Amino acid sequence: MRRIWPVVAVLVLGSCGVRPSGVTDAGRAPTGVAHGVTLYFVDAHERLRPQFRRTYRLGTVPEAVSLLLFGVGDSDLHTEIASVAGPRILATTGPGLIQLRVPLALREVTPLGIDQIVCTALGVHVQSGGSRRTRVQVRFTLSTHESEKRRTCPLIR
Repeated sequence: MRRIWPVVAVLVLGSCGVRPSGVTDAGRAPTGVAHGVTLYFVDAHERLRPQFRRTYRLGTVPEAVSLLLFGVGDSDLHTEIASVAGPRILATTGPGLIQLRVPLALREVTPLGIDQIVCTALGVHVQSGGSRRTRVQVRFTLSTHESEKRRTCPLIR
C-alpha cells in the first residue's frame, strides 16, 4: 500500500491545471525561403499564365517587374508589354496599396499587359508575407485615368 500512494500522488498532482483544448488557428503560415519568382505572361488563348523564374531568391517587387519587362525568354508564352531597354521600376508600398511607376506609356501596354504587371507585383508581395487584398496602382510615363486605378490580380484571390 505504501508503494501505491506515491504513484497516486504523482498522477493527481501531474494532472493539476492541465486541460485538453481544441485546435487553434495560429494565423498565416510563414513564407520561407524562395527559390525564385513567379512572373505572369500570356498564353496562345490570351490568358494569364504564371512562369517560375529561378533566381535563388524572391527579390523585391521592382526587381520582379523588371524581370517581367525583359520578356518571356525561351517559352511558348508571350507578353502584352512593349520592350523596354534597361527598365527602371519604382515602387512605393503603403497600407493596402503598392504604387508602381513604370517606364512605359499607356499605348505600350494592353489591358492584359497591365494585368501581367499587377499579378507579378502582387505575387511577390503576397509571397513575402503581404496581404492578398492589397491593390496595385500602375503609373505610366504620361498620366492618364488608367494611372489612377487601383487593381488586383484576377489569379490571386
